[in-house]
Amino acid sequence: MSPADDPKPFLLRSEVTVELVKSSASDSDVLFAARVSTAGEQSLDEMQKDPERSKGLINYLMRDRHGSPFEHNSMTFFISAPIFVFREFMRHRVGWSYNEESGRYRELEPVFYVPGESRKLVQEGRPGKYVFVEGTPAQYETVNSVLNKSYEQAYAAYQKLLAEGVAREVARAVLPVGLFSSMYATCNARSLMHFLGLRTQHELAKVPSFPQREIEMVGEKMEAEWARLMPLTHAAFNANGRVAP
Repeated sequence: MSPADDPKPFLLRSEVTVELVKSSASDSDVLFAARVSTAGEQSLDEMQKDPERSKGLINYLMRDRHGSPFEHNSMTFFISAPIFVFREFMRHRVGWSYNEESGRYRELEPVFYVPGESRKLVQEGRPGKYVFVEGTPAQYETVNSVLNKSYEQAYAAYQKLLAEGVAREVARAVLPVGLFSSMYATCNARSLMHFLGLRTQHELAKVPSFPQREIEMVGEKMEAEWARLMPLTHAAFNANGRVAP
């Protein structure tokens, strides 16, 4: 049966998916790495004797930007988001590893992004000095209607090319960046902090950032998982202006 004879259910999504798949990350990883330079190897029991001292050390490392102790950990996330999010995401190269689903090797599913009602639609101001404001109900209706129609046409064209025997890697050229993709992304706490400093907007940040909302949604979910794994490190990150060491 050809792809055109087997239509797939068309799905529109406004949310992204972020799942922590596996991790080896804790505040003690930072302490082990930092204290080896002055105290040699230490046991976990030794490090847990003085929690306030440990908290103070992590804060000192963050404040004075001694970054390497924050690299001795690992987190792997499964992320499902629109392709345009991944194109921004992969600007982050140091301390990151990626594997994304391939449109060369599998038929891509018809799952597409539409902005939710909380997503601000209108940009006001000039480049470098602008803000986003709420759209009108009519604008939200138009955006969803136009995107939906465009997605349907693009995916129908994709299916037609596949049905004609065109290779998947060629047929995918008709698909828009609003198509959902998925990937595994692995990082350490230091590389994640660099990401969060740029891709999230936060009241405690010393350096302002203006991320696109969709990648910020991914960042917020990743940060929630990281904060659970490394609460002292996360607290120090916030306390020191959300600037990566």
